[in-house]
Amino acid sequence: MKPFKINESSVQYRFNGISGPKYLMRGPRSDFGLVVLMPGEDFQTHYHNHIEENFYTLEGQADIYVNGEKITLTPGDLCHVPPKHPHYLINRGDVPWKAVFVKAPYDPKDKVNVQWLPGDPLPKIE
Repeated sequence: MKPFKINESSVQYRFNGISGPKYLMRGPRSDFGLVVLMPGEDFQTHYHNHIEENFYTLEGQADIYVNGEKITLTPGDLCHVPPKHPHYLINRGDVPWKAVFVKAPYDPKDKVNVQWLPGDPLPKIE
């Protein structure tokens, strides 16, 4: 892979173009992107078998539930999520939450969606 430059304005967010994740780099060794959740918006619970995921909050506030435990993220906070740890994000605030995310190692097929919301019993992860 050659060195490159990209501006975030050239990539759309996944949810209706204004929120959700957007990747600025995919592979070959890691993913790098931004995620925005609007007030009241959430991101489905999921986990990765081999990938670790990191979130660094730039703006706003969001709750991330990792293995069912709530962690509140505010600007300057980094949350590290190891492999096989289900995580769910929700913005309960009144302003958008924006964060950088980094996932490694690169594996676009390593995502397992889970039907879980806060208050439900945690799913069993093999």
